[in-house]
Amino acid sequence: MKITNVKTILANRYLFVQVETDEGLIGVGECGTWGFLDAAAGAVEALKTYLIGQNPLRIEHHWQYMYRCWHFRGAAIMGAISAIDIALWDIAGKYYGAPVYDLIGGKTRNKARVYYHVGGKTTEEVVANLKDAKAKGFNAVGHLSPFLDQSRDDPYHTTQAREIGEAIERVAAFRNAVGNDVDLCIELHRRLKPADAVAFCRGIEQYLPYFVEDPIKPDNFDTMAFVADKTTVPIATGERLNTPQEFAMLIKRNAVQYVRPDVCACGGITGAKKIAAIAEANDVDVVPHNPLSPVSTAACLQIAVSIPNFALLEYPGDSQPALSEKFGQTGVERGVLKQDMVKKTFECHDGFMEIPTRNGIGIELVENVAEKYPYHIRPVKTRLSIDGSVVDQ
Repeated sequence: MKITNVKTILANRYLFVQVETDEGLIGVGECGTWGFLDAAAGAVEALKTYLIGQNPLRIEHHWQYMYRCWHFRGAAIMGAISAIDIALWDIAGKYYGAPVYDLIGGKTRNKARVYYHVGGKTTEEVVANLKDAKAKGFNAVGHLSPFLDQSRDDPYHTTQAREIGEAIERVAAFRNAVGNDVDLCIELHRRLKPADAVAFCRGIEQYLPYFVEDPIKPDNFDTMAFVADKTTVPIATGERLNTPQEFAMLIKRNAVQYVRPDVCACGGITGAKKIAAIAEANDVDVVPHNPLSPVSTAACLQIAVSIPNFALLEYPGDSQPALSEKFGQTGVERGVLKQDMVKKTFECHDGFMEIPTRNGIGIELVENVAEKYPYHIRPVKTRLSIDGSVVDQ
């Protein structure tokens, strides 16, 4: 069997990759560098020149070849490798007649616990959405911002005391709304300075959050370790990291208790398995980052059910539009839902997602997805302070 084509498919807010073979088997993958999909598509086109004519089942060899060729890294390149790797595993599962998880160790569990996305523009709106998520059967919620879902169009300024104080009060309101029946995954989106992150984390310790995600910018592992060392709240981070070595350095510093590899950005299923093994050896659990289409969910589920140190899977809701449109930040393509990209999605019951049973990763794109849902590039837009400087949000 040989690879005959590697096809990039830009549709709506997503980049899919299809790998075709001379035996008629086709694999699908997704790229997770969602802010720069055009660059990742270019990387796929470059890697395609190597892949044509190769045996698609030599997955680890191809991963090493693409990863180590010229020794360039970065989000766009790793996103391209990830999408290709997922597609190759999809082909392998179809070739051997098995779900991918059966090829990488088999099931360690029969379903995957998820955390559901909850947001809102006011405290009252978030609380109402929390109660609704609990009523739907979810026992963990995430993407839960104590700073609310504010527009990037609004210049930002407040005092440190108000920013941290009100954020702590909101976490208290979140816990009071659902009691101890729901785990709270607090999302800070790299917003705070290290000292402020410590003050916030200490202030919410009594409310027993499951974790605080990305309290500071992820660039400096030593600074993340500084925050982790000064609070009992577990730190989750890793969605912006791209290589196993980065995760190893983060873990070595005791800077993280829950790693958040994005299967569509960290080297695909192959890369995620490497990261999960490093985490397991250091008593760290895995919470796959999964903000994209159901293709990403299908790939994440292969990891979730096959590793022993899986904790939670992010589930943004297939009946929602692309994540950047979820709270009306851009207003583009709000009528297109994640589930529109594929023929069938996976169901959730009582806070757990069913696992794929079909061969490969267990999902298929709808026919002519690019024509049905034309690609729209995301605008480059971040928030500014009232003094004109950049604000992390």
